Amino acid sequence: MIPAPDPTRANATLSMIVATYFNADSLPRLFTELGKFEQALAAQGLNLELIFVDDGSGDDSFAQLMAFRGRRPKTKVIKLSRNFGAPAAVKAGMRFVTGDCFLFFAADLQEPLEQVVLMAEQWVGGHKLVLSARRSRDDPMATRAFAAVFRTMVRFTIRRDYPSGGVGLVLMDNVMLLPMINSAKNINPNVYAFWLGFNPKILEYDRAARESGRSSWTFQKKFQYAIDTLTGFSVVPIRLMSAIGLITAICSFAYAVRIVIASLSGEIDVSGFATIVTVNAFLGGCTLFMLGIIGEYLWRIFDQVSGRPEAVVAEEHL
Repeated sequence: MIPAPDPTRANATLSMIVATYFNADSLPRLFTELGKFEQALAAQGLNLELIFVDDGSGDDSFAQLMAFRGRRPKTKVIKLSRNFGAPAAVKAGMRFVTGDCFLFFAADLQEPLEQVVLMAEQWVGGHKLVLSARRSRDDPMATRAFAAVFRTMVRFTIRRDYPSGGVGLVLMDNVMLLPMINSAKNINPNVYAFWLGFNPKILEYDRAARESGRSSWTFQKKFQYAIDTLTGFSVVPIRLMSAIGLITAICSFAYAVRIVIASLSGEIDVSGFATIVTVNAFLGGCTLFMLGIIGEYLWRIFDQVSGRPEAVVAEEHL
């Protein structure tokens, strides 16, 4: 249901941040679709501010962006000095937002622009946060399985009401802009927007298959993204370590008492080599695993206080 328009949001501007990385194949189609999208927004009384962030592409993506800017001078093009990753590129683009609401959009067009039009209608109706959750996704089985595990962990450790299908698009009122810009490094912007506490309006959509090029969103990047999300929002991994340590200590103590009693009563000989090796290997593995989790949290603290920029802007074409 489309809410009645809020008169205070008439003739407002929607800022769209598009991070590009080796998207030369998909950009021509994106430019065409953006023309139709801008017309659809105009029908709602909304203006469009386009902010492209070239995240260190090695192809001619930047040249295509500049050519598009030549045809549409109002377009903002930001070039980063190297590849810093999608979250950092999106946050760099947020610094140039001047609209009344904003969202980030992938250049591969797997999320439909028609869905953004529906989200804009909800924002015009008064919602400050509009999410589009994936109802289905035409991705490889391994990708869908990893995404399902990741979403389950997010719901368990961060927010139980996080959409079970995952969030693909997030439209935010500009009141959320400053908290988003000031968020910690390597934060998951979709989860962070949901975490901020604004009551979201949740829509659903079907995620399309990628039509051109090959995704640079590798398993390594997805895994790192998952680790950053869990350690960036939740203390559950640390508390889980404490629980594992406590349970292990109780079990070990109970086992030690059992061995002492059995030895004193003559039921068994003194514990053998195999038992000692097994217990030591198990405890050693638990220790290394726990140290690894602690190391992730310590690294986030060091990275945050080191003063290194999250992304470096090499060129601004405003």
